[in-house]
Amino acid sequence: MSIQPSTYSPDIAVPADKRVFGARDLFSLWFSLGIGLMVLQTGALLAPGLGLSGSLLAIFLGTLVGVLLLAAVGVIGSDTGLSAMAALKLSLGAKGASVPALLNLLQLIGWGSFEIIVMRDAASLLGTRAFSDGSLFASPLLWTLFFGGLATLLAVSGPLTFVRQILRKWGIWLLLAACLWLTWNLFAKADLAALWAKAGDGSMPFAVGFDIAIAMPLSWLPLIADYSRFGKRAKSVFGGTALGFFIGNFWLMGLGVAYTLAFAPSGEVNALLLALAGAGLGIPLLLILLDESENAFADIHSAAVSSGILLRLKVEHLALAIGVICTLIACFAPLAQYQNFLLLIGSVFAPLFGVVLVDHFILRRRSAGAVASLRWPALVAWLGGIATYHLLANLYPDVGATLPALVLAGLLQLILGRAFSGARAPVQA
Repeated sequence: MSIQPSTYSPDIAVPADKRVFGARDLFSLWFSLGIGLMVLQTGALLAPGLGLSGSLLAIFLGTLVGVLLLAAVGVIGSDTGLSAMAALKLSLGAKGASVPALLNLLQLIGWGSFEIIVMRDAASLLGTRAFSDGSLFASPLLWTLFFGGLATLLAVSGPLTFVRQILRKWGIWLLLAACLWLTWNLFAKADLAALWAKAGDGSMPFAVGFDIAIAMPLSWLPLIADYSRFGKRAKSVFGGTALGFFIGNFWLMGLGVAYTLAFAPSGEVNALLLALAGAGLGIPLLLILLDESENAFADIHSAAVSSGILLRLKVEHLALAIGVICTLIACFAPLAQYQNFLLLIGSVFAPLFGVVLVDHFILRRRSAGAVASLRWPALVAWLGGIATYHLLANLYPDVGATLPALVLAGLLQLILGRAFSGARAPVQA
């Protein structure tokens, strides 16, 4: 496998001749990132309260809306050639962008650690099932170091090497085979008609299920431009991203719901994993488990790119350091329920990208413009969106909060941006 130049300075646009990703590359990347054990487990969160039909509807609508927003933000990367956090400087100003860059760094370290923990626990469970409790293959520490090292290696190699040398050539075909096998096993062994007819227990409002589903694609908003900046054309970026993530995320989250209801009604993570391990001698689950390292790769690599806005170090060196930090956290932190973590991400970054989308596509009309020191109207719009999210989530949980907060933040940006258009005069940082 040849290693291609993997990263460029986050503050410098990728040259046009280095933007090599087409629709197939981006489909492969986002189909892969839409698949994973955490996606299966997120589907399991919806299963008891919404049932099969309600869960699938929430997943379909949430994922559909989410991927359209995700792909639109991806176009910003291909338009500017800038990384995600560098592109925020165009909307928030150089100083204003440092706040989301720091928040993004912290949440990506958290996500990277969670991914390693998920892989560690699943591999330990499979090792115990296949061998014995005392086997080396059941050691949580061994698997933590293995998956942490693998994800860090991929992050250091960068997106060009990962997508073109691994995913596009053979990785995506293994994932497709795993998903097809798990689907066939479900149809062969489960009474899906009975599950479809059975309603959920009502413990989760539909709006909350929608918010959890939309949080999956929206959790990638602060990362996508780190990869779409290598895209050849905006049309390819939008189509490949939206289609790839929608298929992968809806498919796997739906399988998480169905397997939970059919084979693991207790909703326990271990029960779900054991049910999945019963299909195809555990090989499909093993492939999905390995695919989870790709999600950790994206978290670690983008954390390095985000920190590159704050620290003037090479992205490869930052990726190595962050990978070690995530692995150390995973060695000592237990796997906690992360439903609230998903919703918290939506409360901060969904309104932010409502602001960014309006600013890029309507106010700036996809032009880059100058970078100011601070654009306070955008910051006010962002804070308004965050406040809206938490107000709705706490007082009106049945309404849903993510989409209204994003829309309101965008509307505030439109109003304030036009009202204070003079504030957009470039004040160099």
